[in-house]
Amino acid sequence: MSFVVAIPVYNEEAHAELVITEIMCCVREILVVDDGSTDRTPQILEALGERAAGLRVLRHPTNEGYGKSLIDAFDYAACNGYEHLITLDCDEQHEPADILEFVMDSGSHDIVSGSRYHPESHCAGLPPPEERRRIGHEIVERINDVTGYDLTDAFCGFKMYRVAALGKLHLTERSYGLPIQLWIQAWQAGLTVIEKPIALKYLDAERTFGGELDDAPTRLAYYHAIIDRELAAG
Repeated sequence: MSFVVAIPVYNEEAHAELVITEIMCCVREILVVDDGSTDRTPQILEALGERAAGLRVLRHPTNEGYGKSLIDAFDYAACNGYEHLITLDCDEQHEPADILEFVMDSGSHDIVSGSRYHPESHCAGLPPPEERRRIGHEIVERINDVTGYDLTDAFCGFKMYRVAALGKLHLTERSYGLPIQLWIQAWQAGLTVIEKPIALKYLDAERTFGGELDDAPTRLAYYHAIIDRELAAG
């Protein structure tokens, strides 16, 4: 099985070196999508690239959004002939050692999705604020009602995708609603999904979405609007 690990980053100078170094110990092929970082992240990535022949960096000149970073990672995996793509975040919350477990557990499924809220998940540290958990619960319930996927976590960034299956989707959402668009389109395309409990460390309760999405009602309305739009289009 050929696979590449993709990591979207934006101003991750505090975490990038440790996370990517740990991933380099587990896998050979890594793509980092730098979404226009303005801190020392580009310099850190350049230094890491000098140490690892299998590290590729795709840099956006300006910040284009979390969803756009994932879309670019999907395109990269398809254009370079990989069978599978694994994504994870660069904030030290995910365990790089779990990457190989995702590979072993993939089976014939199109998406293996990590879950922080699975009954068998093991999480350490302070969980997200109550409003984030409330929004996450409401959205995952609606997604389950529509798709029947029976998810427990709609937003976890730790996933494994079958690249050929991604080719059935037409993803356009450039911001944090990309996972919502993906779930609806995956269901419409008949993709198979399983969840995998993951170990997760909550490290940074102060992280924000940026802009108007920091307002909880606005963010919730944005997620529902994506579902409405995708259902209408399908």
